[in-house]
Amino acid sequence: MRKRKGLYTIGMVARMYKIHPQTLRLYEREGLLKPQRTAGNNRIYTEEDLERLEFILTLTRELGVNLAGVEIILRMKEQIEELQKQIEQLLEFIEANLQNLSQEERSLMKFPKGVAVVKVTEIIKSKKENKESE
Repeated sequence: MRKRKGLYTIGMVARMYKIHPQTLRLYEREGLLKPQRTAGNNRIYTEEDLERLEFILTLTRELGVNLAGVEIILRMKEQIEELQKQIEQLLEFIEANLQNLSQEERSLMKFPKGVAVVKVTEIIKSKKENKESE
């Protein structure tokens, strides 16, 4: 939908997405969008703001979600992204510590019976490969 990169005014965004500027102001009042402001207090939308707006418009236009639902979904999406970052950090920590273990120390590690043990390094490599292919 977007052709240019950079910063956008409220009028530009309204025209691009065929919505009234008041709708963008409402989304800001509701806390769904947080555009930057210029020294003259004009709203300036970034690429990230536009991606978020597209997600909001998909939820409202195509899925019929009301603004209260959009707020909940956005909050959950942010929490999931934060958890994903924490998991990645934990996997990196585990990988670094596993590399520091000698083969003898690795063989002494005990795992509960019936638990499938997967090499953490394989998970990390697969995760990195998936990111690179996106």
